[in-house]
Amino acid sequence: QTKHMLLTDHGARLFAQVMGIPETPGEKLITERSRDRWKKNLEPDSNPEEFQKDLGTVGAVAIDSEGNVACATSTGGLSNKLVGRVGDTACIGSGGYADNHSGATSTTGHGESIMKVVLARLILYHMEQGMSPEMAADTALDYMKTRVGGLGGVIVVNNSGEWAARFSTKQMSWATVKDDQLHYGIYAGERHTKPVDEALASEMRDS
Repeated sequence: QTKHMLLTDHGARLFAQVMGIPETPGEKLITERSRDRWKKNLEPDSNPEEFQKDLGTVGAVAIDSEGNVACATSTGGLSNKLVGRVGDTACIGSGGYADNHSGATSTTGHGESIMKVVLARLILYHMEQGMSPEMAADTALDYMKTRVGGLGGVIVVNNSGEWAARFSTKQMSWATVKDDQLHYGIYAGERHTKPVDEALASEMRDS
């Protein structure tokens, strides 16, 4: 609706109001669990990084029947950050990137490291040079680790439907559906496969 790519803070709020987007009061976004975690982080002997372990990114990449690709990334956030800090998720080319000519990727990990190497765009650059999604992801993650000491994970799909889920962290939960098969895993080298119908039936029974 505008010529701009990104709006933040007060400007984003005003624009959302003009567009008629419903607003949720800030206090409704604060849970008791989060408040308790914040208080513990303020204690002199606290370790804020320890409390980050149960937070995480939710990302997605997709390709449709016409070859259009898309990415989406939602951050788990960073506790006790400086006021005004913006992480990689909102930065195009860092937290995610999509281009019909090459593919789409969504990233997770240490936001500042991801931004320093523009990780999502770097992966697509390697794919544009002929690398497979898996090789492009590994090459970019290795570069981030070597260049800035950052760890992370990515999911990638190219414009012909090849995909990869790769990470330099200890684990990353991932899943994908292709040709009616569900593939999923958590740890390095782990990959389970089952028919989508079977997985959905199991989910229905559990719920």
